[in-house]
Amino acid sequence: MPANSALKSNAPVAKVRHFLQMTDFSAEEYAYLFERTKIIKDRFKRYELYHPLRDRTLAMVFQKNSTRTRVSFEAGMNQLGGSAIFLTSEASQISRGEPIEDLARVISGMVDVVMIRTFEQSMVARFAEYSRVPVINGLTDDHHPCQVLADIFTFIEQRGDIKGKIVTWVGDANNMLNSWMQAANVLGFMVHASTPPGYPIDETLLKACGSSVRVFENPLDAARGAHLVTTDVWTSMGFEAETEARKKAFADWCVDEEMMGLADTSAVFMHCLPAHRGEEVTAGVIDGPQSVVWEEAWNRMHAQKALLEYLVVGEVKS
Repeated sequence: MPANSALKSNAPVAKVRHFLQMTDFSAEEYAYLFERTKIIKDRFKRYELYHPLRDRTLAMVFQKNSTRTRVSFEAGMNQLGGSAIFLTSEASQISRGEPIEDLARVISGMVDVVMIRTFEQSMVARFAEYSRVPVINGLTDDHHPCQVLADIFTFIEQRGDIKGKIVTWVGDANNMLNSWMQAANVLGFMVHASTPPGYPIDETLLKACGSSVRVFENPLDAARGAHLVTTDVWTSMGFEAETEARKKAFADWCVDEEMMGLADTSAVFMHCLPAHRGEEVTAGVIDGPQSVVWEEAWNRMHAQKALLEYLVVGEVKS
Protein backbone atom coordinates (compact mmCIF):
# COMPACT_ATOMS: atom_id res chain seq x y z
CA MET A 1 0.00 0.00 0.00
CA PRO A 2 1.19 3.55 -0.64
CA ALA A 3 2.41 5.51 2.37
CA ASN A 4 -0.07 7.84 4.04
CA SER A 5 1.18 11.38 3.49
CA ALA A 6 -0.88 12.95 6.30
CA LEU A 7 1.14 14.08 9.31
CA LYS A 8 -0.11 15.55 12.56
CA SER A 9 2.44 17.94 13.98
CA ASN A 10 3.25 16.22 17.27
CA ALA A 11 1.47 12.86 17.18
CA PRO A 12 2.54 9.39 16.04
CA VAL A 13 1.54 8.62 12.46
CA ALA A 14 -0.81 5.74 11.65
CA LYS A 15 -1.43 3.66 8.50
CA VAL A 16 2.08 3.79 7.11
CA ARG A 17 3.46 0.36 6.18
CA HIS A 18 6.87 -0.48 7.62
CA PHE A 19 9.15 -3.51 7.40
CA LEU A 20 10.74 -3.91 10.82
CA GLN A 21 10.52 -7.69 11.26
CA MET A 22 9.29 -10.71 9.34
CA THR A 23 5.88 -10.69 11.04
CA ASP A 24 5.03 -7.33 9.46
CA PHE A 25 3.84 -8.97 6.22
CA SER A 26 1.48 -11.85 5.47
CA ALA A 27 2.28 -14.97 3.47
CA GLU A 28 0.33 -13.49 0.56
CA GLU A 29 2.38 -10.31 0.65
CA TYR A 30 5.62 -12.29 0.67
CA ALA A 31 4.41 -14.31 -2.33
CA TYR A 32 3.82 -11.03 -4.13
CA LEU A 33 7.26 -9.69 -3.15
CA PHE A 34 9.04 -12.84 -4.34
CA GLU A 35 7.25 -12.65 -7.69
CA ARG A 36 8.12 -8.95 -8.03
CA THR A 37 11.74 -9.71 -7.12
CA LYS A 38 11.90 -12.23 -9.97
CA ILE A 39 10.39 -9.75 -12.45
CA ILE A 40 12.63 -6.87 -11.36
CA LYS A 41 15.74 -9.08 -11.41
CA ASP A 42 14.89 -10.34 -14.91
CA ARG A 43 14.58 -6.74 -16.12
CA PHE A 44 17.95 -5.93 -14.57
CA LYS A 45 19.61 -8.88 -16.31
CA ARG A 46 18.13 -7.73 -19.66
CA TYR A 47 19.49 -4.19 -19.09
CA GLU A 48 15.91 -2.93 -19.24
CA LEU A 49 15.37 0.45 -17.60
CA TYR A 50 12.70 0.40 -14.91
CA HIS A 51 12.20 3.60 -12.91
CA PRO A 52 9.08 3.37 -10.70
CA LEU A 53 10.83 5.45 -8.02
CA ARG A 54 11.92 8.30 -10.25
CA ASP A 55 12.35 11.50 -8.20
CA ARG A 56 11.94 9.51 -4.95
CA THR A 57 14.57 9.57 -2.20
CA LEU A 58 15.76 6.96 0.27
CA ALA A 59 17.46 8.07 3.48
CA MET A 60 19.90 5.44 4.82
CA VAL A 61 20.74 5.87 8.50
CA PHE A 62 23.72 3.77 9.64
CA GLN A 63 24.72 3.34 13.26
CA LYS A 64 26.22 -0.04 12.34
CA ASN A 65 28.53 -0.14 9.33
CA SER A 66 27.90 -2.52 6.45
CA THR A 67 29.23 -3.15 2.97
CA ARG A 68 26.35 -5.21 1.58
CA THR A 69 23.52 -3.19 3.12
CA ARG A 70 24.78 0.14 1.84
CA VAL A 71 25.69 -1.05 -1.67
CA SER A 72 22.51 -3.10 -2.14
CA PHE A 73 20.16 -0.31 -1.04
CA GLU A 74 22.04 2.51 -2.75
CA ALA A 75 22.51 0.67 -6.05
CA GLY A 76 18.97 -0.68 -5.91
CA MET A 77 17.42 2.74 -5.35
CA ASN A 78 19.48 4.13 -8.21
CA GLN A 79 18.34 1.34 -10.53
CA LEU A 80 14.72 2.11 -9.65
CA GLY A 81 15.28 5.70 -10.78
CA GLY A 82 15.57 7.24 -7.32
CA SER A 83 18.40 8.51 -5.16
CA ALA A 84 19.83 7.55 -1.78
CA ILE A 85 21.31 9.68 1.01
CA PHE A 86 23.87 8.05 3.32
CA LEU A 87 23.88 9.21 6.96
CA THR A 88 26.00 7.98 9.85
CA SER A 89 25.54 8.79 13.53
CA GLU A 90 28.45 11.21 13.29
CA ALA A 91 26.94 12.94 10.26
CA SER A 92 23.59 13.47 11.97
CA GLN A 93 22.34 14.90 15.24
CA ILE A 94 21.84 11.42 16.73
CA SER A 95 25.38 11.57 18.11
CA ARG A 96 24.49 14.82 19.88
CA GLY A 97 21.47 13.37 21.61
CA GLU A 98 18.60 14.46 19.35
CA PRO A 99 15.51 12.39 20.23
CA ILE A 100 14.81 9.75 17.62
CA GLU A 101 11.20 10.93 17.47
CA ASP A 102 12.32 14.41 16.40
CA LEU A 103 14.70 12.98 13.83
CA ALA A 104 11.87 10.85 12.41
CA ARG A 105 9.60 13.86 12.03
CA VAL A 106 12.28 15.87 10.24
CA ILE A 107 13.75 13.24 7.92
CA SER A 108 10.41 11.72 6.94
CA GLY A 109 9.19 15.14 5.83
CA MET A 110 12.01 15.33 3.26
CA VAL A 111 12.31 11.81 1.83
CA ASP A 112 10.01 9.03 0.63
CA VAL A 113 11.39 6.02 2.53
CA VAL A 114 13.93 5.43 5.30
CA MET A 115 16.26 2.49 5.97
CA ILE A 116 17.89 2.23 9.41
CA ARG A 117 20.73 -0.09 10.46
CA THR A 118 21.28 0.18 14.19
CA PHE A 119 21.65 -1.68 17.49
CA GLU A 120 18.36 -1.63 19.39
CA GLN A 121 15.11 -2.77 17.78
CA SER A 122 13.36 -0.07 19.82
CA MET A 123 15.28 2.54 17.81
CA VAL A 124 13.67 1.57 14.49
CA ALA A 125 10.30 1.02 16.17
CA ARG A 126 10.32 4.50 17.70
CA PHE A 127 11.46 6.06 14.43
CA ALA A 128 8.69 4.27 12.54
CA GLU A 129 6.07 5.39 15.04
CA TYR A 130 6.77 9.05 14.22
CA SER A 131 7.60 8.68 10.53
CA ARG A 132 5.26 9.82 7.77
CA VAL A 133 6.97 7.48 5.29
CA PRO A 134 7.80 3.74 5.29
CA VAL A 135 10.71 2.61 7.46
CA ILE A 136 12.83 -0.46 6.70
CA ASN A 137 14.92 -2.33 9.25
CA GLY A 138 18.33 -2.77 7.62
CA LEU A 139 19.50 -4.68 10.73
CA THR A 140 19.18 -4.50 14.50
CA ASP A 141 20.51 -6.71 17.28
CA ASP A 142 17.13 -8.50 17.30
CA HIS A 143 16.11 -8.82 13.64
CA HIS A 144 17.54 -8.88 10.12
CA PRO A 145 14.44 -9.19 7.91
CA CYS A 146 15.95 -7.87 4.66
CA GLN A 147 18.58 -10.61 4.68
CA VAL A 148 16.05 -13.38 5.30
CA LEU A 149 13.79 -11.91 2.62
CA ALA A 150 16.66 -12.28 0.14
CA ASP A 151 17.60 -15.72 1.48
CA ILE A 152 14.12 -17.12 1.00
CA PHE A 153 13.94 -15.70 -2.52
CA THR A 154 17.29 -17.33 -3.24
CA PHE A 155 16.00 -20.69 -2.03
CA ILE A 156 12.88 -20.35 -4.19
CA GLU A 157 15.06 -19.43 -7.17
CA GLN A 158 17.38 -22.39 -6.61
CA ARG A 159 15.04 -25.11 -5.30
CA GLY A 160 11.41 -23.99 -5.53
CA ASP A 161 8.75 -23.38 -2.87
CA ILE A 162 10.11 -23.26 0.69
CA LYS A 163 6.78 -24.27 2.28
CA GLY A 164 7.15 -27.56 4.12
CA LYS A 165 10.95 -27.54 3.87
CA ILE A 166 13.52 -27.72 6.70
CA VAL A 167 15.93 -24.85 7.30
CA THR A 168 18.76 -25.67 9.70
CA TRP A 169 20.36 -22.89 11.71
CA VAL A 170 23.67 -23.68 13.40
CA GLY A 171 25.51 -21.22 15.64
CA ASP A 172 24.64 -18.03 17.46
CA ALA A 173 21.09 -17.30 18.62
CA ASN A 174 21.23 -13.92 16.92
CA ASN A 175 19.11 -11.59 14.79
CA MET A 176 19.32 -13.89 11.76
CA LEU A 177 17.92 -16.85 13.67
CA ASN A 178 15.14 -14.66 15.07
CA SER A 179 14.10 -13.58 11.57
CA TRP A 180 14.31 -17.15 10.24
CA MET A 181 12.05 -18.33 13.07
CA GLN A 182 9.47 -15.64 12.36
CA ALA A 183 9.59 -16.40 8.64
CA ALA A 184 8.99 -20.10 9.27
CA ASN A 185 5.89 -19.28 11.28
CA VAL A 186 4.51 -17.00 8.57
CA LEU A 187 5.44 -19.06 5.51
CA GLY A 188 4.93 -22.62 6.71
CA PHE A 189 8.37 -24.16 6.81
CA MET A 190 10.37 -25.63 9.69
CA VAL A 191 13.50 -24.29 11.42
CA HIS A 192 15.84 -26.76 13.11
CA ALA A 193 18.07 -24.71 15.39
CA SER A 194 21.16 -25.65 17.37
CA THR A 195 23.09 -23.20 19.52
CA PRO A 196 25.86 -23.84 22.06
CA PRO A 197 25.16 -24.07 25.80
CA GLY A 198 25.02 -20.62 27.31
CA TYR A 199 23.71 -19.02 24.11
CA PRO A 200 19.99 -19.83 24.27
CA ILE A 201 17.29 -18.88 21.80
CA ASP A 202 14.91 -16.12 22.89
CA GLU A 203 12.20 -17.95 24.85
CA THR A 204 9.44 -15.47 24.09
CA LEU A 205 10.06 -15.68 20.37
CA LEU A 206 10.43 -19.46 20.55
CA LYS A 207 6.99 -19.77 22.16
CA ALA A 208 5.47 -17.38 19.61
CA CYS A 209 6.75 -19.53 16.74
CA GLY A 210 5.35 -22.74 18.24
CA SER A 211 5.75 -25.91 16.20
CA SER A 212 7.59 -24.07 13.41
CA VAL A 213 10.86 -24.39 15.36
CA ARG A 214 12.64 -27.42 16.82
CA VAL A 215 15.70 -27.01 19.02
CA PHE A 216 18.56 -29.55 19.02
CA GLU A 217 21.47 -29.86 21.41
CA ASN A 218 23.60 -31.59 18.77
CA PRO A 219 24.12 -29.54 15.58
CA LEU A 220 24.51 -32.74 13.54
CA ASP A 221 21.02 -33.83 14.56
CA ALA A 222 19.68 -30.42 13.53
CA ALA A 223 21.18 -30.86 10.05
CA ARG A 224 19.63 -34.25 9.28
CA GLY A 225 17.33 -34.03 6.28
CA ALA A 226 17.65 -30.25 5.97
CA HIS A 227 16.95 -28.57 2.64
CA LEU A 228 18.89 -25.44 3.59
CA VAL A 229 21.75 -25.15 6.09
CA THR A 230 22.75 -21.67 7.19
CA THR A 231 24.89 -19.94 9.79
CA ASP A 232 26.53 -16.63 10.67
CA VAL A 233 29.70 -15.37 12.30
CA TRP A 234 30.09 -16.43 15.91
CA THR A 235 30.66 -12.85 17.09
CA SER A 236 28.18 -10.29 15.77
CA MET A 237 28.94 -6.58 15.66
CA GLY A 238 28.84 -5.11 19.14
CA PHE A 239 29.95 -8.34 20.87
CA GLU A 240 33.65 -8.21 19.97
CA ALA A 241 34.72 -8.43 23.64
CA GLU A 242 33.32 -11.98 23.69
CA THR A 243 35.28 -13.21 20.65
CA GLU A 244 37.71 -15.58 22.38
CA ALA A 245 35.07 -17.04 24.68
CA ARG A 246 32.76 -17.59 21.74
CA LYS A 247 35.46 -19.36 19.70
CA LYS A 248 35.77 -21.95 22.46
CA ALA A 249 32.04 -22.32 23.05
CA PHE A 250 31.15 -22.59 19.36
CA ALA A 251 33.95 -24.94 18.26
CA ASP A 252 31.58 -27.86 17.57
CA TRP A 253 29.08 -25.63 15.73
CA CYS A 254 31.14 -25.22 12.55
CA VAL A 255 29.28 -26.14 9.37
CA ASP A 256 31.59 -28.66 7.75
CA GLU A 257 31.38 -31.39 5.12
CA GLU A 258 30.18 -33.97 7.65
CA MET A 259 27.28 -31.75 8.66
CA MET A 260 26.29 -30.99 5.06
CA GLY A 261 26.48 -34.70 4.32
CA LEU A 262 23.65 -35.31 6.78
CA ALA A 263 21.38 -32.82 5.04
CA ASP A 264 19.15 -33.64 2.08
CA THR A 265 21.12 -34.44 -1.07
CA SER A 266 19.70 -31.31 -2.72
CA ALA A 267 20.47 -29.05 0.26
CA VAL A 268 22.03 -25.63 -0.24
CA PHE A 269 24.30 -23.69 2.10
CA MET A 270 23.80 -20.00 2.89
CA HIS A 271 25.69 -17.40 4.89
CA CYS A 272 24.77 -13.71 5.16
CA LEU A 273 28.47 -12.71 5.01
CA PRO A 274 31.11 -11.67 5.85
CA ALA A 275 32.33 -15.20 6.63
CA HIS A 276 35.29 -16.50 8.61
CA ARG A 277 36.47 -19.67 6.89
CA GLY A 278 37.65 -22.19 9.44
CA GLU A 279 35.39 -20.84 12.17
CA GLU A 280 31.63 -20.98 11.57
CA VAL A 281 32.07 -22.70 8.20
CA THR A 282 34.81 -24.59 6.40
CA ALA A 283 36.23 -23.37 3.11
CA GLY A 284 35.12 -26.64 1.54
CA VAL A 285 31.47 -25.86 2.32
CA ILE A 286 31.25 -22.14 1.58
CA ASP A 287 33.28 -22.51 -1.62
CA GLY A 288 31.77 -25.88 -2.50
CA PRO A 289 29.05 -26.98 -4.94
CA GLN A 290 26.18 -26.69 -2.43
CA SER A 291 26.97 -23.08 -1.56
CA VAL A 292 24.75 -20.32 -2.99
CA VAL A 293 26.22 -17.49 -0.90
CA TRP A 294 27.11 -15.27 -3.86
CA GLU A 295 23.64 -15.53 -5.40
CA GLU A 296 22.27 -14.90 -1.92
CA ALA A 297 24.37 -11.74 -1.56
CA TRP A 298 23.42 -10.40 -5.00
CA ASN A 299 19.75 -11.07 -4.33
CA ARG A 300 19.79 -8.63 -1.42
CA MET A 301 19.64 -5.83 -3.97
CA HIS A 302 16.83 -7.35 -6.03
CA ALA A 303 14.64 -8.34 -3.05
CA GLN A 304 15.09 -4.89 -1.55
CA LYS A 305 14.13 -3.26 -4.84
CA ALA A 306 10.83 -5.17 -4.74
CA LEU A 307 10.39 -4.12 -1.10
CA LEU A 308 11.09 -0.45 -1.86
CA GLU A 309 8.67 -0.50 -4.78
CA TYR A 310 5.94 -2.09 -2.65
CA LEU A 311 6.32 0.27 0.30
CA VAL A 312 6.57 3.45 -1.75
CA VAL A 313 4.13 2.95 -4.66
CA GLY A 314 2.10 -0.11 -3.65
CA GLU A 315 1.24 -3.17 -5.71
CA VAL A 316 2.26 -3.17 -9.36
CA LYS A 317 0.32 -5.30 -11.82
CA SER A 318 2.79 -5.44 -14.70
